[in-house]
Amino acid sequence: MPKCLRLGALTVAATLVAGCDRPQANPAGLRSADVASSMSSVTAALTLPASVRLNTQLSSCDNSPGPYITMSGVFALGGLGSRLIFRNNAKGTHTYTDESHSDVTVVPNGAAITIPKQPVLGGVGGNPFIWIQFTDDKDTPMSGEIYLGRCVQGFNATPGLDFSVASAATASFEAGGCYNSPGPTITMSGDLRVSPGLGVRFIFRNNDNPVGGPHEFDDATLVRVTLVPPGHDVQFPKQPVLGGVGGNPWISFQFLSGTGATLTSEYLLGRCVQLTKAG
Repeated sequence: MPKCLRLGALTVAATLVAGCDRPQANPAGLRSADVASSMSSVTAALTLPASVRLNTQLSSCDNSPGPYITMSGVFALGGLGSRLIFRNNAKGTHTYTDESHSDVTVVPNGAAITIPKQPVLGGVGGNPFIWIQFTDDKDTPMSGEIYLGRCVQGFNATPGLDFSVASAATASFEAGGCYNSPGPTITMSGDLRVSPGLGVRFIFRNNDNPVGGPHEFDDATLVRVTLVPPGHDVQFPKQPVLGGVGGNPWISFQFLSGTGATLTSEYLLGRCVQLTKAG
């Protein structure tokens, strides 16, 4: 299916799609909207921290067809959390008499995607100088060139990159019951789609003259490898959330970072009984 800022930096541009009956009153001026859907959902455009670490090994340094490299690694996302907020307002006023919230981790902090082992074949003789460079899925550089070494000498570097990645997070909701005790039960599921993708270039040159040096490179070969395809999808499983402020509270939702910081404004889903009718 169609899943960059330094690590720890978070920026958010959020949009909402909510499929619930429009409430007769809005107790806090929260944002809400309606769509023709069988369940309520919130979709937010997020920029999340990410990192990639690669392991590279040389298998051979033959003149023909060229050096043979084996690469594997890990792509890790910063965590993503969520918060469902349950409120009751006092009769005849817009002040709350009770409030509770439930926080749920939907993507654990540092959730890792394994980059499978794959071969890379270079074609500029048996003992070239070798660099690596991280790119997006359109081959736009995301890092400078990282020198790995010369084929017969082996590699000493462990290339890696901390960056930020654009993502679209969707959370969907169903109400399983609106009971006074122990409170309403809301079931949440969803996914996180990461885009653009992530790749690398392996650069094979027959000398180590630096860019801008007195002599141009005699020869160079680029080999491009996809690490994470664009639109990589991370599913978060269906899980129940229990609210504790009576049977029919106002319910709103927001996304959190992996450390619990708020990433989006609150979005009003409606009252519990309205969510039960949304399906």
